[in-house]
Amino acid sequence: MITKIYERNPSERELRRVVEALEHDGIIIYPTDSVYAFGCSLRSPRAIERLRRLRDKGTGSFAVVFSGLAQVAEYCRVDNAAFRVLKRNLPGPFTFVLPASSRVPDKALERRQTIGVRIPANPVARAIVETLGCPLVTTSVRDEDDVVEYTTDPELIHERYGREVALVIDGGTGDNVPTTVVDLTNGEPEILREGKGELQ
Repeated sequence: MITKIYERNPSERELRRVVEALEHDGIIIYPTDSVYAFGCSLRSPRAIERLRRLRDKGTGSFAVVFSGLAQVAEYCRVDNAAFRVLKRNLPGPFTFVLPASSRVPDKALERRQTIGVRIPANPVARAIVETLGCPLVTTSVRDEDDVVEYTTDPELIHERYGREVALVIDGGTGDNVPTTVVDLTNGEPEILREGKGELQ
């Protein structure tokens, strides 16, 4: 199924439909401020396992999408220096690597002690997390054949993945530039991948 949700005043009815799918162990595809992404509830071990199987067709590890900095502090260990970096750059097209707290399920960590933190500058993504009441485990939609349209056009994304996910959210044409990944676990910020956005 594909559903249209606009960045300006996202429809509460459509958001509830998305959240219902997530609460029933569903995986969704949704727009961010960089590329379209797969997402599932952090509270759903079954969906995280399915997302892992789906993701194994591509590459990369999971990140976690939060609605705001207060929620990040619940799931990560954030010192003052890291908090200042987050505050300057989020919401935005960044993935910040931080030490995970015990609130992050083992299923989402994949035997790591850190998680990638996202607060996208896309109102739809943040509204989903706010309505759900818990973070989303997420990974980018990628095309193994490097056909850009299959990662940016929601209709084509639906054509390719519609049978494997509960919902595809049409938030307009997406970008094909991934986030900039920044490691904040060693004091000084270290850029692990150059992508969209300039670190402040």
